[in-house]
Amino acid sequence: MTERTRYDAVVVGAGPNGLAAAITMAQAGRSVLLIEAAEVIGGGCRSAELTLPGYIHDICAAIQPLAVSSPFFRSLSLERFGLRWVYPPAAFAHPLDDGRAVVVERSVAATGQSLGRDEPAYQRLMQPLVEAWEGLSEDLLGPLPLLPRHFLPLIGFGLRAIWPARALAKACFRTEAARAWLAGLAAHAALPLEAPITAAFGLVLGACAHAVGWPMAEGGAQRIVDALAACLRSLGGEIATGWRVESLRELPPARATLLDLTPRQILRLADDRLPPTYRRRLEAYRYGAGAFKLDYALDGPIPWRAPECARAATVHIGGTLEEIAESEALVSRGKHPERPFVLLVQHSLFDASRAPQGRHTCWAYCHVPNGSTTDMTARIEAQIERFAPGFRDRILARHAMHTAALERYNANYIGGDFNGGRQDWRQLYTRPTLHQPPYATPVAGLYICSSSTPPGGGVHGMCGYHAASLALRQMA
Repeated sequence: MTERTRYDAVVVGAGPNGLAAAITMAQAGRSVLLIEAAEVIGGGCRSAELTLPGYIHDICAAIQPLAVSSPFFRSLSLERFGLRWVYPPAAFAHPLDDGRAVVVERSVAATGQSLGRDEPAYQRLMQPLVEAWEGLSEDLLGPLPLLPRHFLPLIGFGLRAIWPARALAKACFRTEAARAWLAGLAAHAALPLEAPITAAFGLVLGACAHAVGWPMAEGGAQRIVDALAACLRSLGGEIATGWRVESLRELPPARATLLDLTPRQILRLADDRLPPTYRRRLEAYRYGAGAFKLDYALDGPIPWRAPECARAATVHIGGTLEEIAESEALVSRGKHPERPFVLLVQHSLFDASRAPQGRHTCWAYCHVPNGSTTDMTARIEAQIERFAPGFRDRILARHAMHTAALERYNANYIGGDFNGGRQDWRQLYTRPTLHQPPYATPVAGLYICSSSTPPGGGVHGMCGYHAASLALRQMA
């Protein structure tokens, strides 16, 4: 608990966005209190020994291309506070059933050369995005700009981004390898690949791979929020943990209150303070697919059939475009695929601090219907074994989290949805409602700074930055 009785700003929720909001306030010389329900800060960016002693696992966020793309995080120079990035030789790999793998290098040209006759198409698609990425990322990682600063690159991106990923993959590429590459990237959206704008997720993540890489935080994702917390404290900000807020009435008086929470939680905390029309809009907010996640302690590296998979920390496991599309479509219809698309990370190949010498960790999840209680362990392991025969023999211990466990870990993960809400065309830049600006509520001084606001999910802090920037302008 805090001794101060009044603040310029109180922030509820100490995930990356809540920390970003608090830092933005503190940078402006405002007194700020950041409140976290858990005993450890971090939200979706925490690490722990989930399997065996000495094995460090990221509980949710594992690879951070958006963190190193974030204009706000870059401005903080978090290396001053102990954060170190580890860059694997390749951004990610996508194994195929014929024993090959698509490996995405930092170089667009080198990646294109590995795609054979789709090399020209790959270069035409990706090179303009990579060249414009520094400016383009500023426009994309925020509310939809009415007057974009980088108009032509944004228009070029948008003309392809609005496509369904499945359609764009077929229109751009002739080979199964190149189509699978785009499908695996777009599947991060947790949407059916027939849905409009799913191509946007693939293009953004693909551009990140070439422009900034897909790094991990040395020692675990927890190091990111620890660095953010150190930055906040250096600016005079206060952090209170173990404080579960049950009502906005229990908060210290403040000129601005910022909530790193999703609409369902805000409705519970706000009591009768929200106007009925706005309450109804928040009640209509839609949550997306959940996740079933596994962490492994291994007695050796994963025995990939395609050895080049060992050059990347991230591996997309799902086979062809058609197979990945079918998997995500089944999830969207409330079903559980027999062959789920699996996102896997092998941190310890590149960060020795994650496991005892000679041992390794593995992080993997698949999408499931929101609120699912189905155990996907056997199906995930079958998919990994398909491309890495002998994987099961390497397992020393495993730790599983279904959707309810994910929500217990982080109350923002409603039904296991770690994106703060469904990110389809109806709810990407108009989240949480059509109310503008999206970070403000009809209640004076009350703001939303979670991933339920633009630009949505991911470790980038931009939701918090934009919400706090708006609050500062309105406080002036």
